[in-house]
Amino acid sequence: MDLAGAAVVVTGGRGGLGSRICEAFLAVGSRVMAVDVAPLDTGRFLPDVVQHEGDTASLEGATAFVEAALAEFGRIDVLVNNAGINQWVEFTDLDGMTDDLWDRILNTNLKGPWLCSKAVAPVMRQQQQGRIVSVASIAGLRPSGSSIAYAISKAGVIHLTRCLAVALAPHVLVNAVAPGLMEGTGMTLNLSHAFIDDTKRVSLLGRSAKLEDVAAQIVAFARSDTITGQTVPVDAGVVFH
Repeated sequence: MDLAGAAVVVTGGRGGLGSRICEAFLAVGSRVMAVDVAPLDTGRFLPDVVQHEGDTASLEGATAFVEAALAEFGRIDVLVNNAGINQWVEFTDLDGMTDDLWDRILNTNLKGPWLCSKAVAPVMRQQQQGRIVSVASIAGLRPSGSSIAYAISKAGVIHLTRCLAVALAPHVLVNAVAPGLMEGTGMTLNLSHAFIDDTKRVSLLGRSAKLEDVAAQIVAFARSDTITGQTVPVDAGVVFH
């Protein structure tokens, strides 16, 4: 798909990774809307990006950003499901993973991408063209990460990607990236120092994943015409999928 002039919506678009994703699409000539639950005066505010405040983990929030994007652009060519949260809870601390925290993580990280994808699907089907790219995690490919709930939510995103690829073919292509440790994001601040050090040590390249590499892979998926249902790790060589 030609991304020059394409209408792109990035959820969690004012965060560390989200803003890099927005920049990557701007660099190829796309028109970009950043959707974020954070107030408009927080996070990275890119002057060339349309800003929309909303909760993508709710039906109302998903519907509202679709309406806003259509009013702004007249179409939606690419949806990037990037919004997500985490909180450090050791896997062994089962009581530390409360019901409320479990629900909050699963709602934001898994239900949110489902609601957003479902909301844009009729638009993309009518256009007979669309791309959905979700941000999963290598925690969804191996039992690791900031918590069990986080790992489960990202595993769900990976399988949701496969299922949506089947449901929305042939005109809408659906893929995911699975980043490893990414420094420079708010979510990394919620990880333990020991976990960060261990993750770097076990990676083949001995370092964390670059935000720019994750964003570039998302753009590559959006541009592709023959890749769907796939998840690509971007993790400096931690998992092999």
